[in-house]
Amino acid sequence: MAKAKKQEATERDYNTIVSPHITEKATLGSEHGQITFKVKKDATKLEIKQAVENLFGVSVKAVNTIVQKGKTKRFKGFAGKRSDFKKAIVTLEEGQTIDTGTGV
Repeated sequence: MAKAKKQEATERDYNTIVSPHITEKATLGSEHGQITFKVKKDATKLEIKQAVENLFGVSVKAVNTIVQKGKTKRFKGFAGKRSDFKKAIVTLEEGQTIDTGTGV
């Protein structure tokens, strides 16, 4: 089977992945080859997979998505609400890594 030609990253790829989501729980996932990203709310699993493969040059095994609902918080007596956001947990193939500390 012939190797697939690496596609060039498009503007949509850069807009799909908003930022890496760095938390204690997301860092624990890196032991299992998982990277967590904040993504656009309308991004599909296939779009996220293609964006990660095109931007970082790695093979993606699976993509799981979660819509994180915003919390209601109070600031100086006024009620406010954090924005909802979507995050994607991307599982990479064996031996693949992404350094989220550096920019694209």
